[in-house]
Amino acid sequence: MRPENRIDYVEIPATDLKRARAFLEAMFGWTFQEWGDDYMSFSDGRVDGGLRKAAEPAPNTGVLIVFYSDDLERDVTRVQELGGSISQEIFSFPGGRRFHFVDPVGTEFAIWTESKE
Repeated sequence: MRPENRIDYVEIPATDLKRARAFLEAMFGWTFQEWGDDYMSFSDGRVDGGLRKAAEPAPNTGVLIVFYSDDLERDVTRVQELGGSISQEIFSFPGGRRFHFVDPVGTEFAIWTESKE
């Protein structure tokens, strides 16, 4: 039985499923299962979800998926090496630091880390 009232599955719109998959596999090590030309599911080892074919990327004013990292500077470099762009440089907030990036197909994400103090 699945627990109620917690996020169970995440779907991400993508204008180019193959490019989105290549980026997410290389950046985060996700595994994928293709379900035809317009959909593929993924697992990050903890959360399952899917990439669905979309005519436009999700608006950057929509829901933001935020990942955790121990090394933001490393991940800024990795995002850029894999064809993503930084949409908001690293900044501090109470309890941590984070940055925002846009993947090669136009979806915005963020990565954060805890303060080391």
